[in-house]
Amino acid sequence: MVVADVDAKTQATGEIKVGGARNATEVVSAAAGILNLLAGVIIVDDLDAARELYRSDKSSLSKTLITLDGDVLTENVIRGGSNKKPSKVELVAERDAAEKRLAKVNDLIENTKGDLVQARATEEAAKASAKEAHAALSEHDSQLASNAEKLGRLRVAVEAATSEVERLANVAATATEKIAEAESLLATAIKVHDDFAAGERPSVDASERPTLVDNLEQERQSELEVRVDLGAAVERLRVEKQRAETLRSQVAEAKEALERARVAAEAQAKQLKSAQLVLDVLPTILDHISAATTDVKVKLGELENARSGQHQELVKLRGETAEIQMRLSTLTQSVHDIELINHEKKLNLANLVSRAYDELGLEQSVLVAEYGPDQLVPDESVEGGLKPYNREEQQKRLKDAERLMERLGRVNPLALEEFAALEQRHKFLTEQLNDLTQTRKDLLQIIEELDLKMQTIFAEAFADTKAAFEKVFPVLFPGGTGSIFLTDPENMLTTGIEVTVKPVGKRIERLSLLSGGERSLAAVALLIAIFKARPSPFYVMDEVEAALDDANLGRLLQIFQDLRESSQLIIVTHQKRTMEIADALYGVSMRQDGVSAVVGQRLGEQS
Repeated sequence: MVVADVDAKTQATGEIKVGGARNATEVVSAAAGILNLLAGVIIVDDLDAARELYRSDKSSLSKTLITLDGDVLTENVIRGGSNKKPSKVELVAERDAAEKRLAKVNDLIENTKGDLVQARATEEAAKASAKEAHAALSEHDSQLASNAEKLGRLRVAVEAATSEVERLANVAATATEKIAEAESLLATAIKVHDDFAAGERPSVDASERPTLVDNLEQERQSELEVRVDLGAAVERLRVEKQRAETLRSQVAEAKEALERARVAAEAQAKQLKSAQLVLDVLPTILDHISAATTDVKVKLGELENARSGQHQELVKLRGETAEIQMRLSTLTQSVHDIELINHEKKLNLANLVSRAYDELGLEQSVLVAEYGPDQLVPDESVEGGLKPYNREEQQKRLKDAERLMERLGRVNPLALEEFAALEQRHKFLTEQLNDLTQTRKDLLQIIEELDLKMQTIFAEAFADTKAAFEKVFPVLFPGGTGSIFLTDPENMLTTGIEVTVKPVGKRIERLSLLSGGERSLAAVALLIAIFKARPSPFYVMDEVEAALDDANLGRLLQIFQDLRESSQLIIVTHQKRTMEIADALYGVSMRQDGVSAVVGQRLGEQS
């Protein structure tokens, strides 16, 4: 089987006699699929050449003619065109030129950005230098002020030290004079003492002895005072000497500090002179920097303007490039769509040929010969009539037939057996449904009977409990009354029970208003009433009397005595009085090894 896949160049082997006319496959270089699409296309110069070609070559009527102005001619259609539309080659050339201009503009922008960055860096460096110079000048001024302050303090300290040294020198001179006088006095006294000791002892009258003794004591006292004054003077002299040495060292240190301050002041003066020179030169530098900054800003403005213009041109070029790319993509998409349509038609044709062979057993040649478009088809309007083939009518007829076949559906040969099986299952399910419905009715009847029976039993039990409660309550509450009643007597299955009590001397009817012991005792009274209404072989009660006092406990034990006549009571308790009425006691004791043991004792046996 061959499906209309003819080489375009082979198809156009005939020589075209009209001048200027040439096959499209001779002009275009493309893939085989594109050449196949252009197999029946001829390029001519203008419409006159096309008409001349149609007159001279009748075979060209089945081909498509395209003029240089863009006019397209077929056997039945003429479509106008224009030669003003740029070709693909022109569009590609414009795109390449635009890309080159864009590259140049980008390079220019990058160079301008580099110059701008360098100028800004220079400006920032100049500003930093100016800031550093100002900072250095301010620091130098502050250092000068600090040094001047230190120098003043040192001068004051030196003057104070000098005056102190002079005062101490005067004190030392005075102390030296006093020490010399004291030494001379001491030497005179020693000489007198020695002369007196070496000479003959004078004869002293006994009557003069007291006077001499007094004189001697006075002399000794004077000597002692002189010695004390001498010691004090020596000590003051030593202290003053130490103080003088300290002051000398301070004066020396002050002189050294003053010398250092003078040297530092000279150095600061030199630095101040250098800073002043820098300060004098600084305006010139700042002027140069300002001028350079102004030039850079002007150049930057020019570059920004050039950049904006180039950017606008770039935007324009990008728009043109996008338009060109859009056109190119449109053409590419059109060619691709044509190829897809051609491929789909080939596949459809192959499927139709294969379907005809599989379903009808007819080859392509036989099918075309017997049922081709050149054959007559039946005319439904005329019985037994024939008419020419019309593709649209036959497609509509085919769709109607397919719609009827879909509505009819496929024939199921097992439909009767399936219907019988479904009918049998339907019958079975119907019987099951009837059984379930009847069972539901029976259950509802049983539930209704149970409800009636439960209501009757509950009513009888409630009546007995109410009578028993009215008898038990006065025993536990002497002189009081108590009763129980239903909250909803019409609905025995959902009703609640309300307890009303009225102890003697109180106007209280609700349990919530009673004390804790009274509420416990009222609850025990209701429990005992239930026990009496419906007796049980035995009862287990866990510390029901824990919250009762002795009087109420005695009344409760009386009730327990009545219950033990008909039932066995098992009571968990810690009350001694409750244990005393018991027949047997059982307790849990823990041994020394930690193991619990049960201890039991019958009170009747013990007695």
